[in-house]
Amino acid sequence: MSDMKVLGSEEWCRFDDLGIPAIKARVDSGAKTSSIQASKIKVFNKGLEEWVRFEVNPVQDNRSIGILCQAKLVDVRNVKSSAGIGEERPVIRTKVNIAGNVFEIDLTLANRDTMEYRMLLGREAMNGRYLVDPSQSFLQGDITDDELEEKYKPYTTEKKGLRIGLLASNPNLYSNKRIIEAGEMRGHKVVFLNVEHVYMKLDAATPEIRYRGGNILDKFDAVIPRIKPAVTFYGCALLRQFDTLGVYCLNSADSIGRSRDKLFASQLFSKNDIHIPTTGFAKSPMDTKDLIRMVSGAPLIIKLLESTQGKGVVLAETNKAAESVINAFKSVQTNILVQEFIKEANGHDIRCFVVNGKVVASMQRTAQKGEFRANIHQGGAASKVKITPEERKLAIKSAKVFNLDVAGVDLIRSNKGPLLLEVNSSPGLEGIENTTGKDIANVMIETIERKLKYKQ
Repeated sequence: MSDMKVLGSEEWCRFDDLGIPAIKARVDSGAKTSSIQASKIKVFNKGLEEWVRFEVNPVQDNRSIGILCQAKLVDVRNVKSSAGIGEERPVIRTKVNIAGNVFEIDLTLANRDTMEYRMLLGREAMNGRYLVDPSQSFLQGDITDDELEEKYKPYTTEKKGLRIGLLASNPNLYSNKRIIEAGEMRGHKVVFLNVEHVYMKLDAATPEIRYRGGNILDKFDAVIPRIKPAVTFYGCALLRQFDTLGVYCLNSADSIGRSRDKLFASQLFSKNDIHIPTTGFAKSPMDTKDLIRMVSGAPLIIKLLESTQGKGVVLAETNKAAESVINAFKSVQTNILVQEFIKEANGHDIRCFVVNGKVVASMQRTAQKGEFRANIHQGGAASKVKITPEERKLAIKSAKVFNLDVAGVDLIRSNKGPLLLEVNSSPGLEGIENTTGKDIANVMIETIERKLKYKQ
Protein backbone atom coordinates (compact mmCIF):
# COMPACT_ATOMS: atom_id res chain seq x y z
CA MET A 1 0.00 0.00 0.00
CA SER A 2 2.77 2.43 0.92
CA ASP A 3 4.25 2.10 -2.60
CA MET A 4 1.03 3.24 -4.27
CA LYS A 5 1.01 6.71 -5.79
CA VAL A 6 -1.44 9.35 -4.63
CA LEU A 7 -3.87 11.27 -6.81
CA GLY A 8 -5.52 14.56 -5.95
CA SER A 9 -9.14 15.46 -6.67
CA GLU A 10 -8.12 16.47 -10.20
CA GLU A 11 -5.26 15.32 -12.41
CA TRP A 12 -4.03 15.65 -16.00
CA CYS A 13 -4.31 12.64 -18.34
CA ARG A 14 -2.87 11.94 -21.78
CA PHE A 15 -4.20 9.57 -24.44
CA ASP A 16 -1.58 8.95 -27.12
CA ASP A 17 -3.68 6.41 -29.05
CA LEU A 18 -6.53 8.91 -29.29
CA GLY A 19 -4.25 11.87 -30.08
CA ILE A 20 -5.21 13.81 -26.92
CA PRO A 21 -2.11 15.50 -25.43
CA ALA A 22 -3.75 16.66 -22.18
CA ILE A 23 -7.19 16.54 -20.58
CA LYS A 24 -8.09 17.55 -17.05
CA ALA A 25 -9.91 14.77 -15.17
CA ARG A 26 -11.98 14.83 -12.01
CA VAL A 27 -10.87 11.94 -9.79
CA ASP A 28 -14.05 10.26 -8.53
CA SER A 29 -13.78 7.05 -6.53
CA GLY A 30 -17.58 7.04 -6.29
CA ALA A 31 -17.88 6.34 -10.02
CA LYS A 32 -17.09 2.82 -11.20
CA THR A 33 -16.10 3.52 -14.83
CA SER A 34 -14.09 6.43 -16.21
CA SER A 35 -15.76 8.62 -18.86
CA ILE A 36 -14.70 11.22 -21.41
CA GLN A 37 -16.61 13.98 -23.18
CA ALA A 38 -17.62 12.86 -26.65
CA SER A 39 -19.90 14.16 -29.38
CA LYS A 40 -20.79 13.11 -32.96
CA ILE A 41 -20.61 9.47 -31.80
CA LYS A 42 -20.98 6.98 -34.64
CA VAL A 43 -20.53 3.19 -34.52
CA PHE A 44 -19.10 1.60 -37.67
CA ASN A 45 -17.71 -1.73 -38.85
CA LYS A 46 -13.99 -2.26 -39.38
CA GLY A 47 -13.65 -5.73 -40.85
CA LEU A 48 -15.57 -8.01 -38.51
CA GLU A 49 -15.21 -5.65 -35.52
CA GLU A 50 -17.39 -2.82 -34.31
CA TRP A 51 -15.57 0.48 -33.84
CA VAL A 52 -16.75 3.88 -32.74
CA ARG A 53 -15.84 7.29 -34.15
CA PHE A 54 -16.29 10.41 -31.99
CA GLU A 55 -15.08 13.95 -31.40
CA VAL A 56 -13.58 15.24 -28.15
CA ASN A 57 -13.37 18.90 -27.13
CA PRO A 58 -10.66 18.35 -24.49
CA VAL A 59 -10.30 21.92 -23.23
CA GLN A 60 -13.11 23.25 -21.05
CA ASP A 61 -14.83 26.39 -22.40
CA ASN A 62 -13.02 26.07 -25.74
CA ARG A 63 -15.03 24.33 -28.46
CA SER A 64 -12.72 25.62 -31.17
CA ILE A 65 -10.42 22.66 -30.44
CA GLY A 66 -11.97 19.40 -31.57
CA ILE A 67 -10.08 16.10 -31.90
CA LEU A 68 -11.54 13.32 -34.04
CA CYS A 69 -10.91 9.91 -32.46
CA GLN A 70 -11.74 6.30 -33.18
CA ALA A 71 -11.40 3.13 -31.15
CA LYS A 72 -12.69 -0.41 -30.95
CA LEU A 73 -16.09 -0.70 -29.28
CA VAL A 74 -15.81 -3.09 -26.33
CA ASP A 75 -19.23 -2.66 -24.71
CA VAL A 76 -22.41 -0.61 -24.45
CA ARG A 77 -23.45 0.10 -20.88
CA ASN A 78 -26.54 1.60 -19.31
CA VAL A 79 -25.25 4.41 -17.09
CA LYS A 80 -27.36 6.46 -14.69
CA SER A 81 -26.65 10.17 -14.34
CA SER A 82 -26.60 11.97 -10.99
CA ALA A 83 -30.25 12.86 -11.71
CA GLY A 84 -31.08 9.13 -11.93
CA ILE A 85 -31.67 9.16 -15.69
CA GLY A 86 -30.31 6.08 -17.47
CA GLU A 87 -28.77 6.16 -20.94
CA GLU A 88 -26.79 3.75 -23.07
CA ARG A 89 -23.15 4.75 -23.58
CA PRO A 90 -20.49 3.17 -25.81
CA VAL A 91 -17.38 1.88 -24.00
CA ILE A 92 -13.85 1.85 -25.43
CA ARG A 93 -10.56 0.52 -24.02
CA THR A 94 -7.44 2.64 -24.42
CA LYS A 95 -4.14 3.51 -22.74
CA VAL A 96 -4.01 6.46 -20.37
CA ASN A 97 -0.80 8.22 -19.37
CA ILE A 98 -0.74 9.89 -15.95
CA ALA A 99 2.65 11.49 -15.33
CA GLY A 100 4.44 8.69 -17.23
CA ASN A 101 2.44 5.86 -15.68
CA VAL A 102 0.76 4.14 -18.66
CA PHE A 103 -2.02 1.55 -18.35
CA GLU A 104 -5.26 0.49 -20.06
CA ILE A 105 -8.63 1.72 -18.88
CA ASP A 106 -12.25 1.48 -20.02
CA LEU A 107 -13.84 4.79 -20.99
CA THR A 108 -17.54 5.46 -21.49
CA LEU A 109 -18.26 8.08 -24.16
CA ALA A 110 -20.53 10.62 -22.54
CA ASN A 111 -21.93 14.07 -23.20
CA ARG A 112 -20.04 16.02 -20.54
CA ASP A 113 -20.37 19.43 -22.27
CA THR A 114 -22.13 20.93 -19.29
CA MET A 115 -19.77 19.40 -16.70
CA GLU A 116 -16.86 21.29 -15.19
CA TYR A 117 -14.44 18.53 -16.30
CA ARG A 118 -14.11 16.92 -19.72
CA MET A 119 -13.12 13.62 -18.11
CA LEU A 120 -13.94 11.60 -15.01
CA LEU A 121 -11.43 9.06 -13.64
CA GLY A 122 -13.35 6.24 -11.91
CA ARG A 123 -12.30 3.66 -9.34
CA GLU A 124 -11.80 0.82 -11.88
CA ALA A 125 -8.83 2.77 -13.25
CA MET A 126 -7.42 3.47 -9.77
CA ASN A 127 -7.83 0.07 -8.09
CA GLY A 128 -4.45 -1.34 -7.09
CA ARG A 129 -2.61 1.64 -8.57
CA TYR A 130 -3.47 4.79 -6.63
CA LEU A 131 -4.69 6.22 -3.37
CA VAL A 132 -6.73 9.44 -3.43
CA ASP A 133 -6.29 12.58 -1.34
CA PRO A 134 -9.38 14.68 -2.20
CA SER A 135 -7.99 17.69 -0.33
CA GLN A 136 -5.18 18.09 -2.89
CA SER A 137 -5.04 18.76 -6.64
CA PHE A 138 -2.55 17.80 -9.36
CA LEU A 139 -0.33 15.68 -7.14
CA GLN A 140 1.00 14.03 -10.33
CA GLY A 141 1.94 17.39 -11.88
CA ASP A 142 0.07 20.47 -13.09
CA ILE A 143 -0.02 22.08 -16.55
CA THR A 144 -0.09 25.86 -16.89
CA ASP A 145 -2.37 27.70 -19.32
CA ASP A 146 0.65 28.56 -21.48
CA GLU A 147 1.80 24.92 -21.54
CA LEU A 148 -1.72 23.77 -22.42
CA GLU A 149 -1.90 26.32 -25.25
CA GLU A 150 1.44 25.06 -26.58
CA LYS A 151 0.27 21.43 -26.48
CA TYR A 152 -2.82 22.30 -28.52
CA LYS A 153 -1.10 24.65 -30.96
CA PRO A 154 -1.11 22.00 -33.76
CA TYR A 155 -4.90 21.73 -33.39
CA THR A 156 -5.49 25.47 -33.59
CA THR A 157 -5.97 26.97 -37.03
CA GLU A 158 -6.29 30.58 -38.05
CA LYS A 159 -9.96 31.53 -38.23
CA LYS A 160 -11.32 33.65 -41.07
CA GLY A 161 -15.03 33.38 -40.49
CA LEU A 162 -17.93 35.71 -39.85
CA ARG A 163 -17.91 38.48 -37.25
CA ILE A 164 -20.93 37.98 -35.01
CA GLY A 165 -22.16 40.21 -32.18
CA LEU A 166 -23.97 38.66 -29.18
CA LEU A 167 -26.26 41.40 -27.87
CA ALA A 168 -27.08 40.52 -24.25
CA SER A 169 -26.58 41.60 -20.64
CA ASN A 170 -24.61 38.88 -18.84
CA PRO A 171 -21.59 37.22 -20.50
CA ASN A 172 -21.50 34.51 -17.80
CA LEU A 173 -24.91 33.01 -18.53
CA TYR A 174 -24.77 29.42 -19.81
CA SER A 175 -26.64 30.31 -23.03
CA ASN A 176 -24.33 33.19 -23.90
CA LYS A 177 -21.15 31.20 -23.19
CA ARG A 178 -22.42 28.30 -25.29
CA ILE A 179 -23.25 30.53 -28.28
CA ILE A 180 -19.79 32.12 -28.17
CA GLU A 181 -18.15 28.67 -27.95
CA ALA A 182 -20.25 27.31 -30.82
CA GLY A 183 -19.44 30.30 -33.04
CA GLU A 184 -15.73 30.05 -32.36
CA MET A 185 -15.82 26.28 -32.91
CA ARG A 186 -17.09 26.98 -36.44
CA GLY A 187 -14.30 29.49 -37.09
CA HIS A 188 -16.15 32.75 -36.42
CA LYS A 189 -15.30 35.73 -34.24
CA VAL A 190 -18.09 36.17 -31.68
CA VAL A 191 -18.04 39.42 -29.66
CA PHE A 192 -20.15 39.95 -26.54
CA LEU A 193 -21.96 43.30 -26.67
CA ASN A 194 -23.60 44.52 -23.47
CA VAL A 195 -26.95 46.05 -24.50
CA GLU A 196 -26.57 48.93 -22.08
CA HIS A 197 -23.07 49.83 -23.32
CA VAL A 198 -24.20 50.25 -26.93
CA TYR A 199 -25.49 53.56 -28.26
CA MET A 200 -26.31 54.98 -31.67
CA LYS A 201 -26.11 57.97 -33.92
CA LEU A 202 -29.28 58.61 -35.89
CA ASP A 203 -28.37 60.36 -39.10
CA ALA A 204 -29.61 59.93 -42.68
CA ALA A 205 -26.14 60.27 -44.17
CA THR A 206 -23.92 58.41 -41.67
CA PRO A 207 -25.92 56.37 -39.11
CA GLU A 208 -23.69 54.65 -36.56
CA ILE A 209 -23.67 52.23 -33.66
CA ARG A 210 -21.01 52.79 -31.02
CA TYR A 211 -19.79 50.93 -27.96
CA ARG A 212 -18.67 52.30 -24.60
CA GLY A 213 -15.46 54.24 -25.19
CA GLY A 214 -16.51 55.45 -28.63
CA ASN A 215 -15.66 52.37 -30.72
CA ILE A 216 -17.73 52.25 -33.90
CA LEU A 217 -19.41 48.88 -34.45
CA ASP A 218 -19.28 48.72 -38.23
CA LYS A 219 -17.76 45.33 -39.04
CA PHE A 220 -20.44 42.85 -37.96
CA ASP A 221 -22.02 40.37 -40.35
CA ALA A 222 -24.70 39.26 -37.91
CA VAL A 223 -26.10 39.93 -34.44
CA ILE A 224 -27.65 37.38 -32.10
CA PRO A 225 -30.07 39.14 -29.72
CA ARG A 226 -30.47 37.72 -26.21
CA ILE A 227 -32.42 40.63 -24.78
CA LYS A 228 -33.87 40.40 -21.28
CA PRO A 229 -37.43 41.78 -20.84
CA ALA A 230 -36.27 44.81 -18.82
CA VAL A 231 -34.39 46.22 -21.84
CA THR A 232 -36.79 45.14 -24.61
CA PHE A 233 -37.52 48.68 -25.82
CA TYR A 234 -33.87 49.76 -26.02
CA GLY A 235 -32.63 46.40 -27.30
CA CYS A 236 -35.14 46.44 -30.15
CA ALA A 237 -34.11 50.00 -31.04
CA LEU A 238 -30.51 48.79 -31.35
CA LEU A 239 -31.57 45.87 -33.55
CA ARG A 240 -33.41 48.23 -35.88
CA GLN A 241 -30.22 50.29 -36.13
CA PHE A 242 -28.15 47.18 -36.92
CA ASP A 243 -30.72 46.29 -39.59
CA THR A 244 -30.40 49.80 -41.07
CA LEU A 245 -26.66 49.19 -41.39
CA GLY A 246 -27.25 45.93 -43.26
CA VAL A 247 -26.42 43.57 -40.38
CA TYR A 248 -28.44 40.33 -40.25
CA CYS A 249 -30.25 39.88 -36.91
CA LEU A 250 -31.15 36.37 -35.73
CA ASN A 251 -34.65 37.52 -34.64
CA SER A 252 -35.67 40.98 -35.74
CA ALA A 253 -36.77 43.85 -33.51
CA ASP A 254 -40.36 43.58 -34.76
CA SER A 255 -40.46 39.82 -34.09
CA ILE A 256 -39.16 40.23 -30.55
CA GLY A 257 -41.42 43.20 -29.80
CA ARG A 258 -44.56 41.39 -30.90
CA SER A 259 -43.69 38.20 -29.03
CA ARG A 260 -43.08 40.17 -25.80
CA ASP A 261 -46.54 41.80 -25.96
CA LYS A 262 -48.62 38.98 -24.44
CA LEU A 263 -51.97 40.58 -25.29
CA PHE A 264 -51.06 41.29 -28.91
CA ALA A 265 -49.53 37.81 -29.14
CA SER A 266 -52.77 36.22 -27.93
CA GLN A 267 -54.72 38.22 -30.51
CA LEU A 268 -52.30 37.08 -33.25
CA PHE A 269 -52.75 33.46 -32.20
CA SER A 270 -56.55 33.75 -32.43
CA LYS A 271 -56.29 35.46 -35.82
CA ASN A 272 -54.06 32.66 -37.15
CA ASP A 273 -56.19 29.79 -35.80
CA ILE A 274 -53.62 28.80 -33.17
CA HIS A 275 -55.39 27.26 -30.20
CA ILE A 276 -54.63 28.66 -26.76
CA PRO A 277 -56.33 28.31 -23.35
CA THR A 278 -59.36 30.63 -23.30
CA THR A 279 -58.01 34.06 -22.38
CA GLY A 280 -59.67 37.25 -21.16
CA PHE A 281 -58.59 40.87 -20.83
CA ALA A 282 -60.48 43.82 -19.37
CA LYS A 283 -59.75 47.31 -18.05
CA SER A 284 -62.61 47.93 -15.64
CA PRO A 285 -63.08 46.18 -12.25
CA MET A 286 -66.82 46.31 -13.03
CA ASP A 287 -66.30 43.41 -15.47
CA THR A 288 -64.31 41.14 -13.17
CA LYS A 289 -67.08 38.60 -12.48
CA ASP A 290 -67.94 38.19 -16.16
CA LEU A 291 -64.24 37.97 -17.03
CA ILE A 292 -63.93 35.01 -14.64
CA ARG A 293 -67.06 33.33 -16.07
CA MET A 294 -65.74 33.86 -19.60
CA VAL A 295 -62.72 31.59 -18.95
CA SER A 296 -64.88 28.90 -17.27
CA GLY A 297 -64.39 30.12 -13.72
CA ALA A 298 -61.87 29.10 -11.07
CA PRO A 299 -59.36 27.63 -10.87
CA LEU A 300 -57.82 30.06 -13.35
CA ILE A 301 -54.47 31.66 -14.19
CA ILE A 302 -53.78 35.38 -13.79
CA LYS A 303 -50.74 36.72 -15.67
CA LEU A 304 -49.00 40.05 -15.67
CA LEU A 305 -48.45 41.13 -19.28
CA GLU A 306 -44.78 41.68 -18.43
CA SER A 307 -44.28 38.27 -16.76
CA THR A 308 -41.35 36.05 -17.66
CA GLN A 309 -39.87 32.71 -16.48
CA GLY A 310 -43.07 32.04 -14.53
CA LYS A 311 -42.78 35.23 -12.44
CA GLY A 312 -45.93 37.37 -12.24
CA VAL A 313 -48.16 34.32 -12.79
CA VAL A 314 -50.77 33.41 -10.16
CA LEU A 315 -53.16 30.46 -9.79
CA ALA A 316 -56.48 31.48 -8.23
CA GLU A 317 -58.26 28.37 -6.94
CA THR A 318 -61.66 29.97 -6.19
CA ASN A 319 -63.75 32.65 -7.88
CA LYS A 320 -63.50 34.81 -4.76
CA ALA A 321 -59.70 34.56 -4.72
CA ALA A 322 -59.63 35.34 -8.45
CA GLU A 323 -61.74 38.49 -7.93
CA SER A 324 -59.44 39.67 -5.13
CA VAL A 325 -56.24 39.15 -7.16
CA ILE A 326 -57.66 40.71 -10.34
CA ASN A 327 -58.99 43.77 -8.52
CA ALA A 328 -55.73 44.17 -6.59
CA PHE A 329 -53.75 44.20 -9.83
CA LYS A 330 -56.17 46.63 -11.46
CA SER A 331 -56.03 49.00 -8.48
CA VAL A 332 -52.34 49.61 -9.20
CA GLN A 333 -52.97 50.07 -12.93
CA THR A 334 -51.20 46.85 -13.94
CA ASN A 335 -52.27 45.09 -17.12
CA ILE A 336 -53.14 41.42 -16.71
CA LEU A 337 -54.51 38.49 -18.67
CA VAL A 338 -56.93 35.97 -17.18
CA GLN A 339 -56.58 32.46 -18.58
CA GLU A 340 -58.34 29.11 -18.38
CA PHE A 341 -56.57 26.58 -16.14
CA ILE A 342 -55.93 23.26 -17.92
CA LYS A 343 -56.30 20.83 -15.03
CA GLU A 344 -55.62 17.68 -17.08
CA ALA A 345 -52.10 18.93 -17.91
CA ASN A 346 -51.27 17.99 -14.32
CA GLY A 347 -48.34 20.39 -13.94
CA HIS A 348 -46.68 19.39 -17.24
CA ASP A 349 -45.82 21.51 -20.26
CA ILE A 350 -43.60 21.03 -23.31
CA ARG A 351 -40.84 23.36 -24.51
CA CYS A 352 -40.12 23.06 -28.23
CA PHE A 353 -36.98 24.78 -29.46
CA VAL A 354 -37.60 26.04 -33.00
CA VAL A 355 -34.71 27.20 -35.20
CA ASN A 356 -35.19 28.31 -38.80
CA GLY A 357 -38.64 26.73 -39.10
CA LYS A 358 -37.73 23.36 -37.56
CA VAL A 359 -38.18 21.86 -34.09
CA VAL A 360 -34.58 20.94 -33.23
CA ALA A 361 -35.25 19.75 -29.66
CA SER A 362 -38.09 19.34 -27.20
CA MET A 363 -38.42 18.57 -23.51
CA GLN A 364 -41.21 18.07 -21.02
CA ARG A 365 -41.16 20.21 -17.89
CA THR A 366 -42.84 19.04 -14.70
CA ALA A 367 -43.77 21.36 -11.85
CA GLN A 368 -42.43 20.52 -8.41
CA LYS A 369 -44.92 19.29 -5.82
CA GLY A 370 -47.35 22.01 -4.72
CA GLU A 371 -46.46 24.23 -7.72
CA PHE A 372 -48.42 24.66 -10.97
CA ARG A 373 -45.68 26.40 -12.98
CA ALA A 374 -43.40 23.96 -14.79
CA ASN A 375 -40.70 26.56 -15.63
CA ILE A 376 -37.16 25.37 -14.81
CA HIS A 377 -36.57 28.73 -13.09
CA GLN A 378 -39.47 27.88 -10.76
CA GLY A 379 -37.95 24.55 -9.73
CA GLY A 380 -39.52 22.45 -12.47
CA ALA A 381 -37.82 19.23 -13.60
CA ALA A 382 -37.09 18.46 -17.26
CA SER A 383 -37.11 15.19 -19.20
CA LYS A 384 -36.94 14.07 -22.82
CA VAL A 385 -40.26 13.86 -24.64
CA LYS A 386 -41.41 12.70 -28.06
CA ILE A 387 -43.79 15.26 -29.50
CA THR A 388 -46.66 14.38 -31.83
CA PRO A 389 -46.86 15.60 -35.44
CA GLU A 390 -49.69 17.91 -34.34
CA GLU A 391 -47.53 19.43 -31.59
CA ARG A 392 -44.60 19.85 -34.00
CA LYS A 393 -46.84 21.61 -36.51
CA LEU A 394 -48.25 23.90 -33.80
CA ALA A 395 -44.75 24.85 -32.55
CA ILE A 396 -43.48 25.68 -36.04
CA LYS A 397 -46.60 27.68 -36.93
CA SER A 398 -46.43 29.63 -33.65
CA ALA A 399 -42.82 30.73 -34.28
CA LYS A 400 -43.69 31.62 -37.87
CA VAL A 401 -46.50 33.94 -36.79
CA PHE A 402 -43.82 36.23 -35.31
CA ASN A 403 -41.22 35.51 -38.02
CA LEU A 404 -38.84 34.32 -35.31
CA ASP A 405 -35.76 32.44 -36.53
CA VAL A 406 -35.17 31.23 -32.96
CA ALA A 407 -38.01 30.58 -30.54
CA GLY A 408 -38.87 28.61 -27.43
CA VAL A 409 -42.47 27.51 -27.92
CA ASP A 410 -44.35 26.31 -24.83
CA LEU A 411 -47.25 23.91 -25.33
CA ILE A 412 -49.64 22.10 -23.03
CA ARG A 413 -51.53 18.88 -23.62
CA SER A 414 -55.27 19.17 -23.03
CA ASN A 415 -58.44 17.16 -23.69
CA LYS A 416 -58.94 19.43 -26.72
CA GLY A 417 -55.48 18.62 -28.12
CA PRO A 418 -52.25 20.65 -27.82
CA LEU A 419 -52.65 24.28 -26.76
CA LEU A 420 -50.08 27.06 -27.08
CA LEU A 421 -49.03 28.78 -23.88
CA GLU A 422 -46.29 31.17 -24.98
CA VAL A 423 -43.57 31.93 -27.54
CA ASN A 424 -40.23 33.06 -26.10
CA SER A 425 -37.89 35.03 -28.40
CA SER A 426 -34.79 34.54 -26.19
CA PRO A 427 -35.14 30.94 -24.97
CA GLY A 428 -32.48 29.60 -22.63
CA LEU A 429 -30.23 26.74 -23.78
CA GLU A 430 -29.14 25.18 -20.50
CA GLY A 431 -32.21 23.13 -19.63
CA ILE A 432 -32.91 21.84 -23.11
CA GLU A 433 -29.26 21.10 -24.05
CA ASN A 434 -28.69 19.25 -20.77
CA THR A 435 -31.93 17.29 -21.13
CA THR A 436 -31.70 16.35 -24.80
CA GLY A 437 -27.93 16.34 -25.38
CA LYS A 438 -28.51 18.41 -28.54
CA ASP A 439 -25.97 21.06 -29.57
CA ILE A 440 -28.53 23.81 -30.14
CA ALA A 441 -25.99 26.64 -30.02
CA ASN A 442 -24.29 25.08 -33.03
CA VAL A 443 -27.61 24.89 -34.90
CA MET A 444 -28.10 28.63 -34.29
CA ILE A 445 -24.68 29.44 -35.76
CA GLU A 446 -25.37 27.16 -38.75
CA THR A 447 -28.60 29.10 -39.35
CA ILE A 448 -26.67 32.37 -39.56
CA GLU A 449 -24.27 30.76 -42.04
CA ARG A 450 -27.18 29.63 -44.23
CA LYS A 451 -28.90 33.02 -44.09
CA LEU A 452 -25.67 34.77 -45.12
CA LYS A 453 -24.78 32.02 -47.65
CA TYR A 454 -21.45 31.54 -45.86
CA LYS A 455 -19.37 28.49 -46.80
CA GLN A 456 -16.52 27.23 -44.66
